[in-house]
Amino acid sequence: MARLLVVQNGSGGGPGRFGDWLAAGGVSLDVVHAYAGAPLPGRLEHDGVMVLGGGYLPDDDLRAPWLAPTRALVTEALERRAPVFGICLGGQLLAQVAGGTVRGAHGEPEFGSTPLGLRPEAGGDPLFRDLPEGVTAVEHHVDAVTALPPDAAWLMESERCPYQAFRVGDRAWGVQFHPEAGADRVRSWRPERIRALGLDHAELVRRAERDEAAAEPVWREVARRFASVVVS
Repeated sequence: MARLLVVQNGSGGGPGRFGDWLAAGGVSLDVVHAYAGAPLPGRLEHDGVMVLGGGYLPDDDLRAPWLAPTRALVTEALERRAPVFGICLGGQLLAQVAGGTVRGAHGEPEFGSTPLGLRPEAGGDPLFRDLPEGVTAVEHHVDAVTALPPDAAWLMESERCPYQAFRVGDRAWGVQFHPEAGADRVRSWRPERIRALGLDHAELVRRAERDEAAAEPVWREVARRFASVVVS
């Protein structure tokens, strides 16, 4: 099986269902719990790399010292044209490594199931082509990509956050949303934290449960397509 290095940046932020779908597509996941002190390899010896979400900026090296070696691995992957998939923080890290910019607490935060729109550039993309225009995904962020890397393909957007999905080169993708997370993830959020943001936790759960039946097969297909890229 093809092997994918997965960098986990928080205790509650594993690969979830996306990892299950990748495994079904012939990809073996080596998950490194970097947040807990597990060491990252000095060089990329896998067929690709996936960087998950977390409550940091991509260069927050004082609080998260493993981000520096993570950036080095993503840089190496880009140089070697090894497949990359970055989720939330991971997508922001890919953007920054490739020459884009990221800002903390920028714009309006997004939490819960969020409508996403496909852009014309997605029409020829190996992962995002022919997706439904009305797809939703779970969001959980206050930081955002503010400028894409030069020559990046801008694939998806939302009302509050323009850069929801993009591609760097032909084998590296970043997303701001969480394709690995469904309604169960939203149910696990602490209600008091959600209230502090001025949001209704119960309403976020209801919306995620309502949208899940339509959203899940879309992100399963994206995972299947990424697995095909890793295996090829």
